[in-house]
Amino acid sequence: MRFMMIVKGTTDSEAGVLPAPELIEAMQRYNEELARAGVLLAADGLQASASGIRISYPEPGGKPKVVDGPFTETKEIIAGYTLIEVKSREEAIQWAMRMPDPHGGGQGQIELRQVFEPEELTPDAEWQQRERELRRQVEGQRRE
Repeated sequence: MRFMMIVKGTTDSEAGVLPAPELIEAMQRYNEELARAGVLLAADGLQASASGIRISYPEPGGKPKVVDGPFTETKEIIAGYTLIEVKSREEAIQWAMRMPDPHGGGQGQIELRQVFEPEELTPDAEWQQRERELRRQVEGQRRE
């Protein structure tokens, strides 16, 4: 089971305030612990929404609309993520509970969401096989 720990943005992260060195060190130790346990798939912080781009689809079948950041709803902003693969929902929660406060000072908030697996999206065996092949191809390219 794959889960994404979504680190919510704060007014500081949106203002481009970088984490304190102590917090960077704590997050590095946490990521190393995830890696040693063999559950870490990816982990990154994201730049403020001021450098972001939002693409929306306001009309069914219509052209996408492109809007440059910043975006105003800070509570909806994602400041970073960690992607893990674990055996259960409970294990994912345990790992999420061990993450240091991602912004320090009691402002951090993490949303934990399970990632869909191909077989959960459609019963179409041919599509599932194509999706597995694509994932293997992408994984192979990452290793090169």
